[in-house]
Amino acid sequence: MSEQDITAAVPAADESSRVEQVSSTTKRAGLLSGAAGRNLGLVIALVAICAFGVITAGERFASIDNLLTILRLAAVLGVISIGMTFVITGGGIDLSVGSVIGLASVWASTLATQTMAQNSHWIVMVGCALLVGVGAGLVNGVLIAYGKVVAFIATLAMLVAARGLAEIIANRQTQVVKVQAFLDFFRDDFLGIPMLVWIFVVVAVVGWVVLNRTTFGRRTIAVGGNPEAARLAGIKVKRHTMYLYALCGLTAGIGGLMMLGRTTAGSSTNGQFYELDAIAAVVVGGTLLIGGRGTIVGTVLGVLIFTTLTNVFTQNNLSISAQNIAKGVIIVVAVLLQQRIAERSRAGT
Repeated sequence: MSEQDITAAVPAADESSRVEQVSSTTKRAGLLSGAAGRNLGLVIALVAICAFGVITAGERFASIDNLLTILRLAAVLGVISIGMTFVITGGGIDLSVGSVIGLASVWASTLATQTMAQNSHWIVMVGCALLVGVGAGLVNGVLIAYGKVVAFIATLAMLVAARGLAEIIANRQTQVVKVQAFLDFFRDDFLGIPMLVWIFVVVAVVGWVVLNRTTFGRRTIAVGGNPEAARLAGIKVKRHTMYLYALCGLTAGIGGLMMLGRTTAGSSTNGQFYELDAIAAVVVGGTLLIGGRGTIVGTVLGVLIFTTLTNVFTQNNLSISAQNIAKGVIIVVAVLLQQRIAERSRAGT
């Protein structure tokens, strides 16, 4: 090889090296700005909150009993947050899930329902709560998809109506669960972990598979991202929207059962303000409020962040007002980060 050929080859090698470096840097940046990067940030935030809890509360926070308490409290919120993830990913919102929890717990604990459960099987109570949840979700879905009522208004109406119906059924009284087999199941432990936590894990795993590995999940993202484009692609947008709200109602029914098993009582006040906590957990987890992108893993981490934060505040005898301020700050920061990520995505395209 001549000296001229060698000289020409060196710059070419340097150029190739620079291209590879730029490519690897771009890949790392894309990874950090994507789902993995967002989840890593949530994990770091959760670890920081736990570290703060250990520093301020010591063994009280780090004990196994307290960790199981955090998971038990996170379970109900986590289940309804999974359903909320699907609705928000599909471009909607559901303000009624907290009231549906209360209605499901009341209806499943009425004297008539418990008598049927004692005469046959406690699964009757489970079926009752699930039917109430799905029914409320279908009403929301039909009003929004076919009645063209704005999601905020339709679900706000359900919030008020479901709470009022629960008060009428319960006569503003607390209904105690007396079906022991029902309580034994929901208050049992498996491998030292409460059954409520296992239910949360199962719902989260099923939710992840459905959102990320099925046609239903792909259609949900398409409907949330661009409903008109989804319609032109052959997706029945109205029917799919109805299914999303029915799914959210189903998770609210499951949440009602879990709360019934945890508190042993059906009350119209069960699930109060849970809709706000669920929306906050979903948004903090990285699901876009405008729809088109959702993450089950992020939602689970968001639920754990809020539940752990509440526990840390309780361990340190801080007021509920301070907790609410901290939650508000976290929500605002999460939304601002979402906006920045969206802007970068648009700039990149």
